[in-house]
Amino acid sequence: MFNTAYRNIKLFFRDKSSVFFSLLSVFIIIGLYTLFLGDMLASNMQQYTGARFLMDSWIMAGLVAVTSVTATMGAFGIMVEDKSKKIYKDFYVSPVKRYNIAGGYLLSALFISVVMSIITVILTELYVLSNGGEWMPLGAALKVLGLILLSALSSSSFVFFIVSFFRSTNAYGVASTILGTLIGFLTGIYIPIGNLPAAVQTVIKFFPVSHSAALLRQVMMEAPMSATFAGAPAQFATEFKEMMGVTFTYGNSTADAGLHIVVLALTTVVFFALTVVNLSRKEK
Repeated sequence: MFNTAYRNIKLFFRDKSSVFFSLLSVFIIIGLYTLFLGDMLASNMQQYTGARFLMDSWIMAGLVAVTSVTATMGAFGIMVEDKSKKIYKDFYVSPVKRYNIAGGYLLSALFISVVMSIITVILTELYVLSNGGEWMPLGAALKVLGLILLSALSSSSFVFFIVSFFRSTNAYGVASTILGTLIGFLTGIYIPIGNLPAAVQTVIKFFPVSHSAALLRQVMMEAPMSATFAGAPAQFATEFKEMMGVTFTYGNSTADAGLHIVVLALTTVVFFALTVVNLSRKEK
């Protein structure tokens, strides 16, 4: 398992284009936010102190969640290429259990996702500072590291299942483009979740990456929210968090952090199991 993972990691970072395109969504969203979205969102809250710091933290938290998916998609491109070139057959004739082979692909994707997510956090924090914001407190930064690991696990398992159906690099490239486009909507970056129809909001709340984004926002926005809404009625902060996807409501109940963590953990276990079953079934 570890040898397979090490091989995949080397192949990924050796290909500079794979590394670049894994972060391309981050650069695009930062560009859109800098040129259009940032001023528009901040202007809606100009009556509050530190509105720009708050909105910068909101978009940056969403970017970290996006990276956990896009980096994973880039990492699993190696698996699709192995299939298209029939390299995977060499693995299957070796005395290695198939779940170990599957685990090697997942482990390498997990490592790559974590590394790229940490790089994204550094880039986003520098962006926040450049706009007059502040560094995350140490406690919040440690929480973000833990959430990055959980998000990477969930995203890797989920994308692994999707990838298990592909054998062509061209088909996978198209699927990656579609998913990369949708991910901004699923995390509420392009349009805040509260502005979408109720049916669409319900669908979004069932996607694992949306729960990752909610958890990251709760941590990364804690300090700016305390400053922005200091002295304001509690209802204002509650409505803002629901509108921006910081918290999810199901009926009359608001999901707590524990529920988000359970969803991500279950996603990891269920989709990894489904992937192993799918790969075994296909190669019989």
